[in-house]
Amino acid sequence: MPDPDSTENVSSERKIRKGPHWLRGVAGGAVTALIVGVPTDILDTTLFSREIPVRWWEYPVFGATVLLTALWFGIQSPPRGEERSTKTYAGVMLAVFAVGCPVCNKLVIAILGVSGALGVWAPIQPILAVVSLALLTMAVAYRWRRRDCSAIRCAGNITVVG
Repeated sequence: MPDPDSTENVSSERKIRKGPHWLRGVAGGAVTALIVGVPTDILDTTLFSREIPVRWWEYPVFGATVLLTALWFGIQSPPRGEERSTKTYAGVMLAVFAVGCPVCNKLVIAILGVSGALGVWAPIQPILAVVSLALLTMAVAYRWRRRDCSAIRCAGNITVVG
């Protein structure tokens, strides 16, 4: 019976199941940049416009969101059945609300009105940004700790006590 942790089995399984992690990270970051940047008009396109200009803190939040999401996608997946991506999705969705134009969000306008959007929603957006980045950071840390790390793949992380 072949050894399941042999170099041949692990490397062939990795090629079949995983693919290049850096490529997934770049693709995940690019898709996140489009999902967050285009509708919030941080990435200036003709598809959307903003009534209120992009505030100074929205650019770093946008960049950190893209970077953390790219890291999350680039880290090797944990073994099947152990992966949880709820924090990642929640973090990206909160980032969209955090960096979006306060008076361009139809849901906020419907609930609070224009004056409420500027007086109540706009001051809350930096808090949403911090919560969003905290969720994304926790998701990256969780995925890093739970990554699939067999003896061959993570040989540098194994310490022999004896």
